[in-house]
Amino acid sequence: MNTYLSSEGSRPADHRFFIGFLAILIWLPLPLASNRVWSEGLFIIAALLLAAMYGLWFIRQKAEASHVFNKTKAVLLLLALPLVWQLYQVFALPLIDHFSQLQALFLSVAYATLFILSLQLIDSKERIRLTATVLVASALFQALYGSFMNLTGVEYLFFVPKDSYFGVNTGTFVNRNSQAGYLVMCCAIGIGLMISTLASTPAKSIREHGRRWMQAILSRKIVLRLSLVMIVAGLVMTHSRMGNTSFFASLMIISPLALILGRFNKRVKNKGSWKGLFVLLASLVIIDIAVVGTFFGVDKVAQRLEATSVDKESRDDIVADAAPLLGEALYKGHGVSTFYTTFPEFRSYESGAGFYDLAHNDYLQFVSEFGLIGFSPLLLLCMVVFYLGLATLLRRGDRLLRGMGFGVAMAVLAMGMHATVDFNLQMPANAGTFMVVLALGLIVYYFPNQGKRKRRGLS
Repeated sequence: MNTYLSSEGSRPADHRFFIGFLAILIWLPLPLASNRVWSEGLFIIAALLLAAMYGLWFIRQKAEASHVFNKTKAVLLLLALPLVWQLYQVFALPLIDHFSQLQALFLSVAYATLFILSLQLIDSKERIRLTATVLVASALFQALYGSFMNLTGVEYLFFVPKDSYFGVNTGTFVNRNSQAGYLVMCCAIGIGLMISTLASTPAKSIREHGRRWMQAILSRKIVLRLSLVMIVAGLVMTHSRMGNTSFFASLMIISPLALILGRFNKRVKNKGSWKGLFVLLASLVIIDIAVVGTFFGVDKVAQRLEATSVDKESRDDIVADAAPLLGEALYKGHGVSTFYTTFPEFRSYESGAGFYDLAHNDYLQFVSEFGLIGFSPLLLLCMVVFYLGLATLLRRGDRLLRGMGFGVAMAVLAMGMHATVDFNLQMPANAGTFMVVLALGLIVYYFPNQGKRKRRGLS
């Protein structure tokens, strides 16, 4: 039996699993970023159940591992090591809250499951494009929903009324910064998708320029471009300082790198095609900052940045207070999901009267809980994917792969910036989506050349 095609002969036999995978991506941000015990539980069950069903199908059909999966087995060790270390922490370290520890362990396994399913299921250009489209559509819904709630004054999250962050866009997220982080990731992938639609050859005349513009306006490109504009508008309306800063900073850092690397890409025969990339990237900066920002409140973001003061902020005090916490278990960590129980012993008056269940710094929290032994492989994984995203721009000839390489590099850089002052990766919606983005970085770099392996059908 052909393990790659269903009996219908038009779709891959695993298309149902791929649809289930996309459904999880769509669901993740909806129930308050899946940051509740019940919604985390649903995500864990859905991810593990899908993986178990796919595993049974894989064994029964005697299917083969994907080309990318086989190529990235060494990289998978970077994901496996923290899981093994977390398992050791659960059973070897003295813990206060065993339920939270076990839940955190299962959540980590669910993240790893999404990563592995991505490598195995996203094995065609059609699926790469569809996955990216789903992420953009999800971010578009979040931006539109949050903006509608903001503009109408009907402040609801996921069927529950807001109790904070009134007057700003949070979508179905509780925290505007987490919402901003999600929009930035998906928008970066959307920009990569937009890059993949650029013409491979430059226009030779004014008439051809006009014809291409008309084709773009009448095609699905304009839908994607307008979607990106609305996502950026939603991002601006979050009034998240680092969310907006990380987006525009990463865009302006990766853009010139993409143009430089593209000029040295031996697989791109027509270097003039990169003029279109320059025009697109320039339009993103000019239109999204000058036009969208003016109408949707970028001035308020600027005011918040100007008003930022070390004396008024408590996040830097948390980092200072947690320094002894890191010193106690710098290498081994205190155990995942223990920050809220270990930090109170070290907090000072300057940290404020609030209760901190999460550090407003992902690096701080990961090192505090995982220790350097568990955190270092995760950090190295992100660095490897960032490098591969840029390497894709230099070495791959396919427009879709290069576009996704741009999007992945931008998303990883933006999340790395945002992680210095917020807890994006403690939100299951953001962490799960980020795992898929990391997997996409491996997929587009190691994607087989044409002729090595062909699959039919979209999904």
